[in-house]
Amino acid sequence: MKTLLVVYHSMTGGTEQMARALVAGAATESGVTTRLLHAATAQATDVLTADGYVFATPENLAAVSGLMKDFFDRCYYPALDQINGRPYAALICAGSDGQNAARQIERIATGWRLRAVADPLIICTHAQTPERILAPKTIAAADLDRCRELGATLAGGLAMGVF
Repeated sequence: MKTLLVVYHSMTGGTEQMARALVAGAATESGVTTRLLHAATAQATDVLTADGYVFATPENLAAVSGLMKDFFDRCYYPALDQINGRPYAALICAGSDGQNAARQIERIATGWRLRAVADPLIICTHAQTPERILAPKTIAAADLDRCRELGATLAGGLAMGVF
């Protein structure tokens, strides 16, 4: 049995909806257990015992969220050189483009020597005012479908040993 670890942080609900949709898609594949952990509770042991990863974060001030950064800070060195070559993907809920958060995750994953198996899935909410940025988010059904498809693809690849 393979394990797909999904670590997320969500301030206004958008990223959590994306992560939960991805987990639902992964659940359609047999032979893979999916663990959904909030970034505040995920530990290095969780990283070390997983076979693949999804890192899901909002983009805050053109960066990964603070709690997602905290997760990476706490887990980076304990996992360094122990998870080389494992697959990963990223989900980003952004108000504008999400590219900087994607680059940050890519740099961290490169240091961990993880292997990207999908382009970052960035969902743009177009929230640009303080009121819209802080408001609860509802992710469109078509975008949640993209998250579910990615989850099924990742779990399928793990189950078949493709990655």
